[in-house]
Amino acid sequence: MDDLTHKSCKPCAPGTPPLSRDRAADLIQQIPGWALNEAASEISRSFKFKNYYETMAFVNALAWVAHREDHHPDIEVGYNRCHVRFSTHSVKGLSENDFIGAAKLNALLGE
Repeated sequence: MDDLTHKSCKPCAPGTPPLSRDRAADLIQQIPGWALNEAASEISRSFKFKNYYETMAFVNALAWVAHREDHHPDIEVGYNRCHVRFSTHSVKGLSENDFIGAAKLNALLGE
């Protein structure tokens, strides 16, 4: 099993197909706390924090990771929560990049 945190996101070539449901189901096992949607086109996770400051510190760290990897999730932020969704728009579904990004976010929290 590859450690996703040691990989880097790579651009998807035109015409790259999304990951199969089976491959997505295999990769989701490597990122605790994340869920695969029914269509296998998106992964998501909700994070809870003690307060607004901790939430925003996480969001800022998330933004740094996303910028560095050049792969950006959709983010919903509230006072003490953050919901993150990954999918790869260019493949109209999931790519390995989504799982790399999720693994790196888990690593921010020591998971």
